Amino acid sequence: MQTVKIYTTGTCPYCIHAKQLLQARGVTELDEIRVDMVPAERQTMVALTGRRTVPQIFIGQTHVGGCDDLVALDGKGGLLPLLNGNLAA
Repeated sequence: MQTVKIYTTGTCPYCIHAKQLLQARGVTELDEIRVDMVPAERQTMVALTGRRTVPQIFIGQTHVGGCDDLVALDGKGGLLPLLNGNLAA
């Protein structure tokens, strides 16, 4: 399974929903980066994604986007293949 990195804050409901969806799809380990606890990480997140909002989700080297993007990817059947290393998902 691909490594999943997620930029979050502690109270963001979209972050919580995204983490729950990932866990439901078999992700047991997240590389969670809390931008509210380490503000410099928000600058890194913005540099990588061009976005200021959380969550920002990476599966392997692929930037999925935010929670809505993750839900949409799952809805069209692309999340599990991406998690399993199929980069054509």
